Amino acid sequence: MIIKPVPCLQDNYSYILLDEKSKLAAVVDPVEPSNILIALEEYPDYRLTTVLTTHHHWDHAGGNNELKKQRPGLTVYGGSKEVEGVTSVIDIEQPLELGSLRIQPYLTRGHTMDHVCYYVQQQQQQQDDNQQQQQQQSGAVFTGDCLFSSGCGRFFEGTPTDMDNALTKLKHLPENTDIYFGHEYTAANCKFALTVEPDNTHLQQKLEWARSAGCTTPSTVLNESLTVRAKKK
Repeated sequence: MIIKPVPCLQDNYSYILLDEKSKLAAVVDPVEPSNILIALEEYPDYRLTTVLTTHHHWDHAGGNNELKKQRPGLTVYGGSKEVEGVTSVIDIEQPLELGSLRIQPYLTRGHTMDHVCYYVQQQQQQQDDNQQQQQQQSGAVFTGDCLFSSGCGRFFEGTPTDMDNALTKLKHLPENTDIYFGHEYTAANCKFALTVEPDNTHLQQKLEWARSAGCTTPSTVLNESLTVRAKKK
């Protein structure tokens, strides 16, 4: 599994997701298709088949129709018919596949009521005592505007309870799961969080790092558990 961040607009991230076994590719929130297509030139052996849209806001879904024109036949997933160009609405948490990759969608309402996060794992087959067993490695989750690094999205459509439920789903993922978020807000989030928890040394160190790093994606579930509060249920 290969994941390539693609900066878009002022502070957005789109992502390219590649399955090395099948040579199939997906993109997450391709708001600027030209940036995506240029980035895909680095991987000429891969075939783009899928768009994973986290929610209907224009700065995430606004490039779907143009990308469909450029690459006919794409399957566009999203959480409602409000998502531009959607061909398959996700209203239950039914796993998807991209070659050998297993994509688990999570309904994560709060920022919008159609917000979906996508948890991806590489599935491998190994021989054990002459029986095939499936071994799932640690994965990655695309969180759109639900979870950022050291912060969460605004409640444009949902409630605080909706967002708490969404963050709790993400908190239950393995601690080494990589988190690929939708905006570069890390330094600003840490600065705000320190007004609430001024003695949080993890936040202090993270703010210093974020200011120098520039691009802070991905984070991890473990890292965010130190700076984002969401109780386990």
